[in-house]
Amino acid sequence: MLLEMCKSKIHRARLTHCDLDYEGSLEIDIAYLEKANMLPYEKILVVNATNGERLETYAIPGERGSGVFRLNGAAAHKGNVGDIVTIMSFACFTPEEAKEHLPDIIVLNEKNEIIARRKGRNVLPLV
Repeated sequence: MLLEMCKSKIHRARLTHCDLDYEGSLEIDIAYLEKANMLPYEKILVVNATNGERLETYAIPGERGSGVFRLNGAAAHKGNVGDIVTIMSFACFTPEEAKEHLPDIIVLNEKNEIIARRKGRNVLPLV
């Protein structure tokens, strides 16, 4: 048996763009993906705290340092610029692995600056 657990989370990101004229997905500055231990094109769940919408898509790597969080294609209907979203990825673990697993989490402020890094509930340095 495998258990699906939260692997990574980007908490309280602000959407910077919404572009209907694109194939779809969520574009995220590659630096955020790396800090959160997410891979380009990894399946993600996006939860919009502003309007309650939820969607599954995949992460497109954005330009490093751009700070971009861009909903694309049909997903752009699920949010507006400035909306607060949480982005999560998941992985499957054996029950033994699941007992030890702690997700990688980054928390952003209103300017999409990283204000906290955690491994589960354990605070990590902001490097």
